[in-house]
Amino acid sequence: MIWHVQNENFILDSTRIFMKAFHLLLFDGSFIFPECILIFGLILLLMIDSTSDQKDIPWLYFISSTSLVMSITALLFRWREEPTIRFSGNFQTNNFNEIFQFLILLCSTLCIPLSVEYIECTEMAITEFLLFVLTATLGGMFLCGANDLITIFVAPECFSLCSYLLSGYTKKDVRSNEATTKYLLMGGASSSILVHGFSWLYGSSGGEIELQEIVNGLINTQMYNSPGISIALIFITVGIGFKLSLAPSHQWTPDVYEGSPTPVVAFLSVTSKVAASASATRIFDIPFYFSSNEWHLLLEILAILSMILGNLIAITQTSMKRMLAYSSIGQIGYVIIGIIVGDSNGGYASMITYMLFYISMNLGTFACIVSFGLRTGTDNIRDYAGLYTKDPFLALSLALCLLSLGGLPPLAGFFGKLHLFWCGWQAGLYFLVSIGLLTSVVSIYYYLKIIKLLMTGRNQEITPHVRNYRRSPLRSNNSIELSMIVCVIASTIPGISMNPIIEIAQDTLF
Repeated sequence: MIWHVQNENFILDSTRIFMKAFHLLLFDGSFIFPECILIFGLILLLMIDSTSDQKDIPWLYFISSTSLVMSITALLFRWREEPTIRFSGNFQTNNFNEIFQFLILLCSTLCIPLSVEYIECTEMAITEFLLFVLTATLGGMFLCGANDLITIFVAPECFSLCSYLLSGYTKKDVRSNEATTKYLLMGGASSSILVHGFSWLYGSSGGEIELQEIVNGLINTQMYNSPGISIALIFITVGIGFKLSLAPSHQWTPDVYEGSPTPVVAFLSVTSKVAASASATRIFDIPFYFSSNEWHLLLEILAILSMILGNLIAITQTSMKRMLAYSSIGQIGYVIIGIIVGDSNGGYASMITYMLFYISMNLGTFACIVSFGLRTGTDNIRDYAGLYTKDPFLALSLALCLLSLGGLPPLAGFFGKLHLFWCGWQAGLYFLVSIGLLTSVVSIYYYLKIIKLLMTGRNQEITPHVRNYRRSPLRSNNSIELSMIVCVIASTIPGISMNPIIEIAQDTLF
């Protein structure tokens, strides 16, 4: 009799939970329509994988790419709508969040064609790869719109778990296994540190979890200047620093970049930074509103360390992927300038614009590395010597992307950095901007060193890898080259029309 009563209570409770979830999805689902499209794409991939014995690979790619493009379209239709908070305060939609969601979707859309030939050559499981990419994209999008501490913690964990699985996707590679182990252990530790900081915020605000309610709670409890807030700030900064690869929480980055499959590195190198930047901006700007001087100082120190260490250590690297790992550590230091400046001097608009350019520059570089690696099987910088003599298109594409990363005019990277540094200078961040300028010069040095190798024509310097290089036609059906062309164009031409891009970003944000 007791068992029957308990069973009936369980059924009633389950029904109430299901009906509440259905009600939320029915009335609030339109506010996460872009995310729902990705979820539908994931379900389709799972159904095809479960029901079909022979995998129709082009169809799987088509579903994934179409889901991402449709999600971008849905996001654009929702552009400039009034900010809303839904799902019991867990999720917020506004222009700022949607710009970052658009950037994440753009990254994933470009990464899928970049991965096609690599997956075919390495015989990796295609369905699982696409599932992890779409799920990580979904986690990043939810992180951009997260409005409470629980969602801010759960969404990046969704992204991180997929990242761990993707980084260890080539199980037979010892370096991949080592990279995954380090990534998993350090990622788990950083998540623990982050949630510990959240617990201090939760307690200090009187038990509030929504970002704006935390501010109100801190005012009510008079704890906004307490030592507990300082402790929360330190722990949260360390946790976010890991996600952004900020020094000194950057040790995992070179190993993961070197050991993971190159398309995975391309995906992680941009999406993780975009999602973490969106989250960091909102966390520092809202709950720590009363501690702005403290978190400004903390981020300045981390940005300076990242720019100096990242660019100096990149000079000594012999692996192309490790060099880009340290370069990315330096690049995120530049992005931090925009976060510190905030919206007062156009910091957010310049940060978003530079992030857009960084996506094209970085993915274009990785597309070139994937193409070269598939034809030669090497990642050593010295093995790129004389590539121009065998494949001028690939060599020029790589050179343009590297020059744009370094910030040479008239490429997009130059104008992106120029506007970012100018906003920092207007905000009084003279020392930080000076360090950024000096480290940019250092980065140009090691990028030019690689370009010099690419363009060399002396036979004694050309390695056997380039001598035996299988040249690809200028016009190819290769999907890697499609991503490469798009990224190279986006790394060069937008710099000429910089002012309209900045104006669009500022007009959209405010």
